Amino acid sequence: MKFIGVGAGSLVDAERVVSASAPDSAPLKRLIQDAKEEGSAIDLCQGKKCRSVLILDNGMIVLSSFEIDKIAAKLEAKD
Repeated sequence: MKFIGVGAGSLVDAERVVSASAPDSAPLKRLIQDAKEEGSAIDLCQGKKCRSVLILDNGMIVLSSFEIDKIAAKLEAKD
């Protein structure tokens, strides 16, 4: 198991991350809104702007204030 820091002092298991994206597109905005309504979103932005969205293999959505490039570098470093 390899954990990566995603902000707010929180860690996510890198092996469970299916996708990492920027939250700018309309489909991702709808996905985030639906996940918040269903209670399957974990918001780690602490009032900052959401800059990346991690989709986990169990359907949970993790919102981070870290730039997508930083998250991608951490995910690539897991190997």
